[in-house]
Amino acid sequence: QVPLVESGGGLVQAGGSLRLSCAASGRTFSGYTMGWFRQAPGKEREFVAAIAYSGGSTIYADSVKGRFTISRDNAKNTMYLQMNSLKPEDTAVYYCAADFRTAQAMSVIPGGYGIDYWGKGTLVTVSS
Repeated sequence: QVPLVESGGGLVQAGGSLRLSCAASGRTFSGYTMGWFRQAPGKEREFVAAIAYSGGSTIYADSVKGRFTISRDNAKNTMYLQMNSLKPEDTAVYYCAADFRTAQAMSVIPGGYGIDYWGKGTLVTVSS
């Protein structure tokens, strides 16, 4: 059973918005940092954003800073990624991740390799 389930992906025009959700399935992620990674066709998986369990610490990749907002609702065991002003280069499969490392540490893991838990991903396509 995949412990994390993403939803909310789809096709949107450039300049539009989408909201991704990541729900924990079958277990709680109490104490875990959670984050989003993405992988575009032909490219390596890259960090997008992360949030501490408390929600008090967030970190973003430079490419999405000011356009994306990460949040979480621990009572619902769910994390969100609000994506505004989308660009064609945001097109990718977006993956939800959970790990005990800090948000800062999660942001510098190359490709996210070694992170404890992953979802299967949700496709975001931004048309020009």
